[in-house]
Amino acid sequence: MFSPRSSTSASAYRQVSVQTSVDHATPHNLVEMLFDGLLVAVGSARAALQRGDIKSKCTQIVIAVRILEEGLRSALNLEQGGELAANLDRLYGYCVLRLTQANARNDDDALAEVARLIEPQARSWKQIGELADPKLRSA
Repeated sequence: MFSPRSSTSASAYRQVSVQTSVDHATPHNLVEMLFDGLLVAVGSARAALQRGDIKSKCTQIVIAVRILEEGLRSALNLEQGGELAANLDRLYGYCVLRLTQANARNDDDALAEVARLIEPQARSWKQIGELADPKLRSA
């Protein structure tokens, strides 16, 4: 469908678009983007597993683990966040464990479990943003 040149151009455009979004995002929006990226990566890993594309499955799981560890988990303030931060830390740690198991065992059930655990967190985070900024409610 795309020539190698147009595919490269499309990729460059996506990278610029993402960078622009990140540059103009609030801290709340950045976490929302992390949740979105995590769910996309898990969904992509599941699709790759179903197609038998093990390399892509591995790549997507690595992306999901990095988002959990380097994005969401590292942003938690365990000293000031109290029980909520501790619970999220445990949830993210468990999700990393399940993603690792899914990768090693080609386990779609583990991938589905991570999506089921993260989706409510992502929805709640988005709702918090909508409550804080009424302009987002109509979007």
